[in-house]
Amino acid sequence: MKTRLLPKALLLLALPTLGLLPASVRAQQALDLESAFKNPPEAARPWVFWYWMNGAVTPAGITADLEAMKEAGIGGAYLMPIKDVENPPAVSPPARQLSPQWWAMVKHSMQEADRLGLKLAMHVSDGFALAGGPWITPELSMQHVVSAQTQVMGGKKLSLTLPQPPRTQGYYRDVAVYAYPTPTGSGVSTATVKPQITSSLTGENLELLATPGNKKGFKTSETGWIQYAFEQPFTCRSIRIRSNGYNYQANRLRVEVSDDGRTFRPVTRLQPPRSGWQDSSAVTHALPATTARFFRFLYDPAGSEPGAEDLDAAKWKQSLKVSEIQLSSEARIHQFEGKNGDVWRVSERSTPVQLPDAQCVPLGKVINLTDKLDANGRLTWTAPPGRWTILRMGHTSTGQVNTTGGGGRGLECDKFNPAAVSMQFDKWFGEAVRQGGPELAARVLKGFHVDSWECGSQNWSANFPAEFKQRRGYDLLPWLPVMAGVPLANADQSERVLFDVRQTIAELVNDKFYVTLRDLAHAKGCTFSAEAIAPTMVSDGLLHYQHADVPMGEFWLRSPTHDKPNDMLDAVSGAHIYGKNIVQAEAFTELKLAWDEHPGMLKALQDRNYALGVNRMVYHVFVHNPWLDRKPGMTLSGIGLFFQRDQTWWKPGRAWVDYARRCQALLQLGSPVVDVAVFTGEETPRRAILPNRLVNDLPGIMGPQAVAAEQKRLANAGLPMREQPEKVSASANMETADMLVDPLHGYAYDSFNKDALLRLAKVENGRIALPGGANYGLLVVPGALKMSPDSSAMSLEVATKLEELVQEGATVLLNRQPNHSPGLQGFPNADKQVRQLTATLNQTTNSPASASTTAGGAATGSAAKGRVLREPYQADSFDALGFTRDVVASTTSGQRARGIAWTHRTDTQFDLYFISNQLDSARTINLSLRVAGRQPELWDAVTGEIRPATDWKIENGRTLLPLHLDRNGSVFVVFREPATPPSAHDDLNALAMQPVQTLGGPWQVQFDSKMRGPARPVAFAKLTDWSQHSDATIRHYSGTATYTQTFRWQPPKQLKQQKGKLAGTPSTRVYLDLGTVANLAEVRVNGQPCGIAWTPPYRLDITPALKKGNNQIEISVTNTWANRLIGDQALPADQRPTWTPAPLPAADKPLLPAGLLGPVTIGLGNVPSFSFKVD
Repeated sequence: MKTRLLPKALLLLALPTLGLLPASVRAQQALDLESAFKNPPEAARPWVFWYWMNGAVTPAGITADLEAMKEAGIGGAYLMPIKDVENPPAVSPPARQLSPQWWAMVKHSMQEADRLGLKLAMHVSDGFALAGGPWITPELSMQHVVSAQTQVMGGKKLSLTLPQPPRTQGYYRDVAVYAYPTPTGSGVSTATVKPQITSSLTGENLELLATPGNKKGFKTSETGWIQYAFEQPFTCRSIRIRSNGYNYQANRLRVEVSDDGRTFRPVTRLQPPRSGWQDSSAVTHALPATTARFFRFLYDPAGSEPGAEDLDAAKWKQSLKVSEIQLSSEARIHQFEGKNGDVWRVSERSTPVQLPDAQCVPLGKVINLTDKLDANGRLTWTAPPGRWTILRMGHTSTGQVNTTGGGGRGLECDKFNPAAVSMQFDKWFGEAVRQGGPELAARVLKGFHVDSWECGSQNWSANFPAEFKQRRGYDLLPWLPVMAGVPLANADQSERVLFDVRQTIAELVNDKFYVTLRDLAHAKGCTFSAEAIAPTMVSDGLLHYQHADVPMGEFWLRSPTHDKPNDMLDAVSGAHIYGKNIVQAEAFTELKLAWDEHPGMLKALQDRNYALGVNRMVYHVFVHNPWLDRKPGMTLSGIGLFFQRDQTWWKPGRAWVDYARRCQALLQLGSPVVDVAVFTGEETPRRAILPNRLVNDLPGIMGPQAVAAEQKRLANAGLPMREQPEKVSASANMETADMLVDPLHGYAYDSFNKDALLRLAKVENGRIALPGGANYGLLVVPGALKMSPDSSAMSLEVATKLEELVQEGATVLLNRQPNHSPGLQGFPNADKQVRQLTATLNQTTNSPASASTTAGGAATGSAAKGRVLREPYQADSFDALGFTRDVVASTTSGQRARGIAWTHRTDTQFDLYFISNQLDSARTINLSLRVAGRQPELWDAVTGEIRPATDWKIENGRTLLPLHLDRNGSVFVVFREPATPPSAHDDLNALAMQPVQTLGGPWQVQFDSKMRGPARPVAFAKLTDWSQHSDATIRHYSGTATYTQTFRWQPPKQLKQQKGKLAGTPSTRVYLDLGTVANLAEVRVNGQPCGIAWTPPYRLDITPALKKGNNQIEISVTNTWANRLIGDQALPADQRPTWTPAPLPAADKPLLPAGLLGPVTIGLGNVPSFSFKVD
């Protein structure tokens, strides 16, 4: 049950009263928190994506997989088959999706999961992208608008068969037919007036660039120009650029013209739209009417913006790739292909300079001829005199399929049609329930999932006109030609209609697709999880999370070109604004499996996402291995983290899973503390706003270094490249997830969408509060952004809501000057009202005297309870607004400590902070936390230890304490008990270990002969790296080897002996420090398990296991698969102990350090007497 987050001021006022609570109540509250940490609940268990590849599935493999998951502490698996059966099949008989053998395997999985107490979830379709199948016919598939135009002479009765617009999958249906007076230049283009094409560049197929539909691309990496020369002056009003796959550089060419071919004058530089990774459509650029004989298109990548999730094509090594440059004398709406919702894009509005009124078709002159078209496409019409353009508009399938499916592969269902969506659910997920048996499925199949959207966009369905009219308040059909790029009335009104089209699309995908699936999932008793919808489907990237029980994003490992920081922000912000407690992440997806992955290298990335707001990991990927005798076994073609039963470190890796369970148990308690809400705007598509894009709105908070760094990044001087992973080269300046670490320097922020603003937001105690518990001290309405370029637009409903919030006491930073509403609804009166409300907001202030200077200033003249801040926020804190930094982390020299990721959660009974050192070096920092009245405790999720902080104090309503963090170390700082006077202490908060004994050689080391290790124990006179050993069987060994040694222990004087076993004094413990380990080490002393060391400082408490005199120690060390796979490259295939279809490391790749490297020492450490450790 969620607890409402109290405003911080009220929470602080309430803190002194905690001491009045009965001791028994406080003890119970503390016990509940401890219980979650010591025995994490089921909800805290991580899950896995369980991929079944190519129909290669066996009952024995299923049982082994599920038993391994259970052993490791996994909570459940997303069962997802991938791809079709290979020829020949990898196993016989294969389990092709939808076949009886397949359903038998699904049922066996349910039965085994039931036996083991595991849960399963399934996707909405075969594969992971997205919702299609063989039962989806073309008319039930995703639809988009298509058109074809014909020009005729009027003044007579016409009877002609109109050219049919493009059809896909043999399916097409008419929507409407229009006639309008042919605009100037219509029908004149380089398709009809052939230019002579020359170039300073070398390359093939240059002469085909003006040929419509050309598929032979021209490409070059040279800087230079392409020239079109016409015999007579040519007037260009639009340019259509098409590549075989979207090309960033083709859409940023400089355009110059000349009358004589010698002296050229500039016209424009084409501006590429913001676009996602599935964009391969043409781009039509509107130009001011330009007449010349020579047109040059200059290619020079200098000044190119580095890539981002919403500028995907700019990520890669830049070159010019183009298959068509079509010049037209006909005016077209600027970049209409994205504005009509057919593809995920954001573009600048068309301007009156590009589209003068004279070039726009008057709405009153558009004639609807739909009733004059017969079923065979023949138009009969008596046309008035003059030249007419006939526009036939209809819809067809987008042709998208669930690409990664196999036997269940087929067309994607219509996302605006609940009947098609319901069919998809029933034919796949519903059939799984029937095949498994309703009773069994009800116990086991507890999750229903929609993965990340990978099937493009759609902009039509049979219900679209009716839905549009209901939602927007006017009929779309008179305006429909704008969806084909035809400007009607004027540039402004054409843009407004297209804005309304995109908004309707965003609402329909939410209301018809996600709502339908949510209801169907809940009817089956299933939890509904969903990943991101952007940047492929035109949408509000946060809106659908209101319907997901478990919002979900994804983050990638060492794969910056494919990483999804915006996906993560979408999911986290969506969860916060809609009050969803669990935020899942598809975790550690990797473009190229390197076989060197291990928990210690993954921890910092994991912690960064915990700090971002994630509180449950779904590991990507556990691939089903149908064989019990092939290792490493099956993979997802070498993609994803190899997290499955045949991973070398699978068994000791349970310690890493335990770490995740403890972290997630705590991070699922209470509510997130977030001070700042950033409005995502009204442009569609839209999504959460990345922090680097706020430097122009919050320059003081982000600091001059961040502002300068972003300016330098965007300048992208020299177009630097970097390679990560190996042989994947991309822009070194592209946006990466590194920017997500504490970007507002001690303040957390959420993105806040239009729905949350209008429907959920209200003001409580001066903060904007949402029903789910989130509340914010400041709402930022940014100025122009890459994804929201029109800073002068604001709808009447948004302006009205902002004014209402300010009147009720909210603080709003309004870094824009709205003067018009973006849609056609209410036009033109809505524009006037927006301007009036903007004027009212500009006159609203109730801020402290200092705010006008430190907070960027505010106008005067209103008696509202709240305040409006104008212009960028220049102050370096929000102190003047009434809330200080939540977290201040500084170095011992007083500088800001960089690389500290954090999150804060609260309840009426506790506050907890998760603090993560993102640096690969140990450090001591000074923390100042916005909590007072409670005593800080340090909870270590690696060891399970809880101990009080012993060096801390309270000053000015804040708790100050020094904190030592190991390399990539983390800790929870928990406040639950009232502070005990005098609330000031001077001991260390870190464990200071005093070495008392070193365990040198010799060591006896037993390798596993099944992995080609030596059969007999090997003596190591001293600890050395396996990869440097003279014996090739050791040098290339991968797996577990056990070090044994007998040593004598004489307890130091400060320890006492009890019945032959060593017991420390209440504050003294004995620790084993392993020094350096590659990569995990499980320790036993005298046969008693002492734990698993998998991350620095590789230190374990061995106090209970030690005895006076002789002691036997066993250290089982496990490395990764890399060295064995490298070594196998030199062996004949029949002599290799390994098998996998994944790409292998090169035979000459350097071996990785492996084994116990030491030094191994025993030491004493003092800890507070009430500390305890989770068993």
